[in-house]
Order: sequence, then structure tokens, then C-alpha cells
Amino acid sequence: MTEPTRCGWVSSAPEYIAYHDEEWGRPVTGDDRVFERLSLEAFQSGLSWITILRKRENFRTAFAGFSIPAVAAFGEADVERLLADTGIVRNRAKIEAVIANARAALDVGLSDLIWKHADPGAPVPKTLADVPPQTPGSKALAKELRANGFRFVGPTTAYALMQAIGLVNDHLEDCWVRGTY
Repeated sequence: MTEPTRCGWVSSAPEYIAYHDEEWGRPVTGDDRVFERLSLEAFQSGLSWITILRKRENFRTAFAGFSIPAVAAFGEADVERLLADTGIVRNRAKIEAVIANARAALDVGLSDLIWKHADPGAPVPKTLADVPPQTPGSKALAKELRANGFRFVGPTTAYALMQAIGLVNDHLEDCWVRGTY
């Protein structure tokens, strides 16, 4: 059986294939679900996405299922606990940013704030070179998130989030997933 055509960033790692085929680019809503994706994108900054995928369940456990109220209540003891957790990426700045972001998310409708930046009319990329690292929309999203107290949310991270949760559809033109949702 021939493998279907996938976006060029997908390796043969089963985690990548499952993520691409079942999640990436499909609409994600709900404050806690969007918060999880925002947090994972922040942790991914400077690392390979496969690292995050392989630690995803550990992140969910460590960060109380990405419940915004629960993470917002984390204190210094939780930061120290997380820094000692070998199952996640142990970066103080990123850990503290996720906690700060949960506190910021308490004051906004996170899913609505992010989804108003959706760009369903973005051009269909034919090759990976057609996929930008950031866009005017991701710059506007990053600016709005920062204005609301969010951290570790530059325009490149914002664009990765937009791709991941379906605000844009960057599946390549010949990818089997494009147009299936």
C-alpha cells in the first residue's frame, strides 16, 4: 500500500504522522484546549516539535491537564517541582511564562481572542517554501496576546499556533489532509 502524500515537514516518526494526519491544522476551540496548544508551542520554541510530541502526556500531567484556573494557581513550589520533572522541558523562563499565561487567560476569553485572527483566505501553499514563518496576522495576534499579559508569544510562535489549531490551513496543495475537514 502506498503512503498518502503528506506535508514535507512530516518525518517517518509515528508521532509526527499521527499529529499531522489527526490534529495539525484542524480547528481547536475552548480556552483550556487552546491554552494547551499555546503552552506547547511556547515550549517548542528553539526545539524540535518531535521533542514536545514525545513529552506531551508528561506536560499534561505536570500542568494539571492545562486547566487554566489550576495552572494560574501554581506558585514557586510548583515551579521548582516542574524544574525537577525530567518528563518535560525544564526551562524556567518557559515554565514561568506558561503560569503567567494562565493568569492572563483568566481575564480574557482565550479561544475567542485567538480565533478572531483566523485567516481562512490564506493562499494554498504548494511547497514548504511557500509557508511563511510569520504573517501580518501572526504579528497582530502576538501583539494582542502580549498586550493582555501573555509571554513567549512572538509572531513566529503565534503563527505556529495559528497553523496548529486551524486558524490557517497550511497543509500543502498535494497533502491528502487538505480539504478533509
